[in-house]
Amino acid sequence: MGCRFEFEVNNRTVVIETGKMARQANGSVVLRCGKTVLLATAVMDEKPIDEPFLPLTVQYIEKSYAAGKIPGGFVKREMKPGDFETLTSRLIDRTLRPLFPDGFLNPVQITVMLLSVDEEADLQSLALDAAASALFVSDIPVTKCPAGVRIGRREGEWVLNPTLEELESGTLDLFVSGTADELLMIEMRSIGGVEVMLEPTVSIDPLMDPALMEGVEQIPKTNALSESELLEAIELAQRGIQEAAKAYERYLVSAAKPKREVPLFTQKVSEGVLAYVEEFYREEIASALNGMAKSERGGALKNIVASVLADETARKEGWCEEEVKTAVETLKRDMVRRMILEEGRRADGRGLKEVRPISIETNLLPSVHGSCLFTRGETQALVTCTLGNRQDAQMFERITGKSASYEEFMVHYNFPGFSVGEASRVGPPGRRELGHGNLAKRALEPTLDKTRLDAIVRLVSEILESNGSSSMATVCGGSLALKAADVPVLELVAGVAMGLVSEGERYAILTDIMGLEDHDGDMDFKVAGTKEGITALQMDIKLGGISLDLLKEALEQAKEARLHILGKMEEAAKEIEINESVLPSSEVFHVDPSRIVDIIGQAGKTIKEIIESFEVSIDLDKKEGQVKVSGPSKAKVKAACDHIRKIASEGPVKREIPKYEPGQIVKGRVKKLVDFGAFVELQEGVDGLLHISKISRRRLDHPSDVLSEGQEIEVRVIQQQGHKISLELPEPLN
Repeated sequence: MGCRFEFEVNNRTVVIETGKMARQANGSVVLRCGKTVLLATAVMDEKPIDEPFLPLTVQYIEKSYAAGKIPGGFVKREMKPGDFETLTSRLIDRTLRPLFPDGFLNPVQITVMLLSVDEEADLQSLALDAAASALFVSDIPVTKCPAGVRIGRREGEWVLNPTLEELESGTLDLFVSGTADELLMIEMRSIGGVEVMLEPTVSIDPLMDPALMEGVEQIPKTNALSESELLEAIELAQRGIQEAAKAYERYLVSAAKPKREVPLFTQKVSEGVLAYVEEFYREEIASALNGMAKSERGGALKNIVASVLADETARKEGWCEEEVKTAVETLKRDMVRRMILEEGRRADGRGLKEVRPISIETNLLPSVHGSCLFTRGETQALVTCTLGNRQDAQMFERITGKSASYEEFMVHYNFPGFSVGEASRVGPPGRRELGHGNLAKRALEPTLDKTRLDAIVRLVSEILESNGSSSMATVCGGSLALKAADVPVLELVAGVAMGLVSEGERYAILTDIMGLEDHDGDMDFKVAGTKEGITALQMDIKLGGISLDLLKEALEQAKEARLHILGKMEEAAKEIEINESVLPSSEVFHVDPSRIVDIIGQAGKTIKEIIESFEVSIDLDKKEGQVKVSGPSKAKVKAACDHIRKIASEGPVKREIPKYEPGQIVKGRVKKLVDFGAFVELQEGVDGLLHISKISRRRLDHPSDVLSEGQEIEVRVIQQQGHKISLELPEPLN
């Protein structure tokens, strides 16, 4: 029999129905909030898997019909999930996974389907609440119902569960999830913006009156959050989570099914096996730990297991591989944690607050706009920056939007198998890669000075080695790659991964954790920011909760490490040599608005010729007379601008373009020398391009090495496409 509950919590009116849809699932709910309707189901397989890990799959699915749309593009049905769906699925997974009992091995699939959407809805927090409710009312043995809340900030005031408009016009996006008595996950980003100054003592929000933007000073800001401000926001979120989680449990408990008895897998460690391994293999395990401090692979531990199984004692006692493996893993984990808690020492010999050695190399790739090789310990990221024009922006459709949006800053993170010594297939990015790329983007985007940035920016991070915190290496390398590409940034950003080991009242916070400490520790806590504050944060808590006092201590220790890394990055930034010759360029100037028609030409003929000849893009404002020229190099842009100015001052040259045959030799005069070649005047008003690679047999730094303006030369036509004529020398010069 179905139930219906309606209640208000955290500025929302929520309606939950059970027993109405998807009734063959172990648990299902329909959650309504305004016009948003979500169906969430939880299903469990009867048979557990053989491997000792929780086989949980979470799928958040959006369909265009929820917004009254038909999918765009050639195929009129939804195919693979979009990035927002994948990131939302990951967010739900990270919240729910810690709630399952230890040893639970039955496959569980949680599906959240968006059936109807309100344009201002926070779909991530609602999807999490729906998934948690479906799991709570099911017979799957999870006894707590978590909830998620989002905190925004506008004009210095915290906003609980803001609308999308309130969120994007504010300065903070903080998402926190947990149960009534413990936090489970935190994600945070600052939202960079512009402060508009009318007078030295007066500031306004430019969204209030766009007309006031004309002629006033605009001051870009990262809006990074201080540690104390972040703790204040998390405390507010914690109160909101407690209220929501208690409300969901109070209403849903009457609709919940009795929990099923499911056998739980227990890794039993025979005292005899454990004692034997500790007595005869302790030193070998200690040596293996030293090796694992240099690699995420645990090959040495596999060799130890094989050695134990080959011993006469193991054969006589009949020990199986699984119990020996469990004994070795148990002893390894105990040694790692005891070394940290009792000796204040880590497997690689570092102190608890010590950052691994850092080396940085910038612009090592000569044809790339900006590049950085960032190495920290055994983690290495090669990050490249590419600049483009408006046509290069990534178009995407958000189901809450009325029209397509464009992503102007992209961060793509790749994690090939060779980075951890594995021979694995290279395929499309998975959830982990999308999540790490998204975290790096959230950290870096607030530092872009969008009052001066006039390009589309794409960062690509290739992880070449990995032993802990490759996402934070991406942040550091990405910040320097932006600098190396001469992108206007407000401040450098550094990131560091923190860890925690605790036993009872004792605990130790670890700076710059490696893979071994991530695996055997109790917390994975990534913090990125500038000298002024935090721009992005991500926390997954394995303990089942963390106190605000402990969180405060971790944030302060992370700040100390962040400032240390920023110091190294600032030293490297001073040594950057910009690749001027490969950087794209743009120039904006004004002409008499009445001459715009001459620049365009009849049926667009003149402007097409300019675009083809100089390989640039041109934007014209007929009303203001503004001309914007963008291209792959400063030389081509400058040459195109000079040509346009000449047309605007003298008018277009009325001429018929002669037809040249490929291979035809023509006498000409070197009219202009530029970085990429020479413009040769074949007859009055008709120029061809002699590329630098066609001038000499040897490599030239500049065409002026062998040619001079005004020089008469013979050239051979390679091809002609309308106004664009490509030339070469019949005999290349020495």
